[in-house]
Amino acid sequence: MIVHLDMDAFFASVEQLDHPELRGKPVIIGGGSRGVVSTASYEARVYGVRSAMPVATARKLCPQGIFVRGRMRRYAELSHRIMAALQDFSPLVEPASVDEAYLDATGLERLFGPPERLLPAIKARVAEVTGGLTCSVGAAPVKFLAKICSEVNKPDGIFILRPEDVDAFLLPLAVERLPGVGRRMARELHALGVSRVEQLRRYSPQFMESRFGKWGRELLRRAHGIDPRPVCPEHAAKSESAETTFAEDTRDRAFLEKKLLAHAERVGASLRRHGWQGRTVTLKIKFANFRQITRSRTLPEPICATQSIFDIARDLLRQEALPLPVRLIGLGVSGFESPPPKQALLPGLPCPDGHDPQQEARRLRLDKALDKLRQKFGKQAVQRGRLFSPPD
Repeated sequence: MIVHLDMDAFFASVEQLDHPELRGKPVIIGGGSRGVVSTASYEARVYGVRSAMPVATARKLCPQGIFVRGRMRRYAELSHRIMAALQDFSPLVEPASVDEAYLDATGLERLFGPPERLLPAIKARVAEVTGGLTCSVGAAPVKFLAKICSEVNKPDGIFILRPEDVDAFLLPLAVERLPGVGRRMARELHALGVSRVEQLRRYSPQFMESRFGKWGRELLRRAHGIDPRPVCPEHAAKSESAETTFAEDTRDRAFLEKKLLAHAERVGASLRRHGWQGRTVTLKIKFANFRQITRSRTLPEPICATQSIFDIARDLLRQEALPLPVRLIGLGVSGFESPPPKQALLPGLPCPDGHDPQQEARRLRLDKALDKLRQKFGKQAVQRGRLFSPPD
């Protein structure tokens, strides 16, 4: 039995918990006029406000909404408490995000009784360690069904799906309810006459793979209730990224490059703090018309030095024509290797893609010295000249 726990409107609920005057009011996490909504309280969702919606749209739908920029440090603090509380029930806990997690409950009946007793006990423990926050939990034989089940009776709900009831529950579901089926995939399935899971089962694995690739075959397995993924307590990071949405759209390349350097500083520091290096640097650009592009470059050796990350991102930016003003710019590093390999290029050997391991090592020594200074004296103790802004 797999349990999926999902906190109810987590960020907004934390704000209402810490600020009682916000309780019962439409709270929307997302500041400024150019950003997107992170979370909306259930009072705000009545007006149609949803996560990932532009803040400007949310303001139109809910002009009486209370907009809060959010406090990630506070949310992370409570998230750690929640994950630790789940460990009281099972050692097999897999955080899926800051506000949701899977728990392998197989065999826990001997300790905590049947699911009808276990799930309320989990909810009560989470409320205890957070000071009263609610969550919704679902239990099912496999992970993706447990996630769907946690959504059935939101908010503050419980839903238990037993093995003998899987088909009766799964067959009439809209295909959009299957995790991984987004708007584009749903449109393609509807074009095939598939709107419910039972209709998806009519197709063969060969057809699904020829039409949708490997994901098509996986989707068909889920339509049959198959999901062999275990609950994995250790979840390796796949990427590290940073991005900024501007108050005004811009084509100013010097400004864009300065923002990329700030992102490279932030991403590089995080990589070094965790002991990570990555091979792939990705540039993300969103234009004024909301069209988004990404451009990537993969290196022969992994990197984590700020200047190296910036050099590649800047080069990718300079190759773009920027047909429209830019609304958002970001960069990410992925393709992690742990532990990172030692640089072994011999002196004088040509470096593919301009990558120089010896230069990377020099830059890394500088970065580590800067990291130590900032850790001791604060983030503003030492800054790169290009990012320095004199005080007013």
